[in-house]
Amino acid sequence: MADECFRHPRLAAILDQLDPDRSDLDVYVRMTDEFEARQVLDIGCGTGVFALLLADRGIEVVGVDPARASVDVARGKPGSERVRWICGDATTLPPLRADLATMTANVAQAIAGPQAWRKTLRGVYESLRPGGRLVFETRNPARRAWEEWNREASHTVTELPDVGAVESWVQLIEVSEPLVTFRWTYVFGADGQVLTSDSTLRFRGRREVEAELTAQGYVVEDVRDAPDRPGRELVFVARRP
Repeated sequence: MADECFRHPRLAAILDQLDPDRSDLDVYVRMTDEFEARQVLDIGCGTGVFALLLADRGIEVVGVDPARASVDVARGKPGSERVRWICGDATTLPPLRADLATMTANVAQAIAGPQAWRKTLRGVYESLRPGGRLVFETRNPARRAWEEWNREASHTVTELPDVGAVESWVQLIEVSEPLVTFRWTYVFGADGQVLTSDSTLRFRGRREVEAELTAQGYVVEDVRDAPDRPGRELVFVARRP
C-alpha cells in the first residue's frame, strides 16, 4: 500500500510543489539514452514527473503506481495522454516488452517486505524484453541517512498558489535495521488541517540486492554511484538475458 502522502488527494496535489528540484532524475534520463530505450516502464511513477519527461522525448512510457490520487494528478498534467497510466503495481502488469524499467527515488526501498520485493523483481523481469534492463537506486546503508531525518533539518514553510502556506517536517519514528520508519507532517495554514504520512524503508546492502537480482534471473551489469549524491546511493543496472 502506498504511503498517505501519495494516497491522500490534498497531499498528492501539492507534492510536486513541495519538492520541485527533481535533478535526481537526470541520471535516469541519461541511462534511457545510453541504453537506447524506446519503451520504458516507470514503476512507482507517482505524479508522473519522470514519465512525462520521457514522453516529451518521444519515448513510449507506461507509468504504474498503487496510489490512485497520485495517478489522478499525473493524468491531469499537460501531455499525459502520451503515457499509459496504470493504477497498480509491478506484480499485476499487462503483457509488455519494455526496453527499460525504472524505480526512481524511494520506490525500491519502499517495497520493504522480502516477498513483495521478490514478486516485484519477477513481475518486472516478465515485463522486459530479452536484453531489457531494470535500473533503480537504494541508499547505501553504511551512510545511515536516517540520522539526518529530524524536524530541525527538514522544517519548511512553503507558500503555494491557490493553497496558501504549508508547513512540513520529517521526524524519525523507529530504526530496526534494515527497516527505518519516519513520519512527515503537513500543516495547511489556510484551515489548520494537519495531515501525517508514515513511511518504512528497507536499507538493503549491495550483496543482498545482487543476490536477489541473480535469484530472479537477472544479470547484474553494473552498480553505479548517483552522480548528484556521491557515496550515498547505489544505482543498480540489471539485465534480463
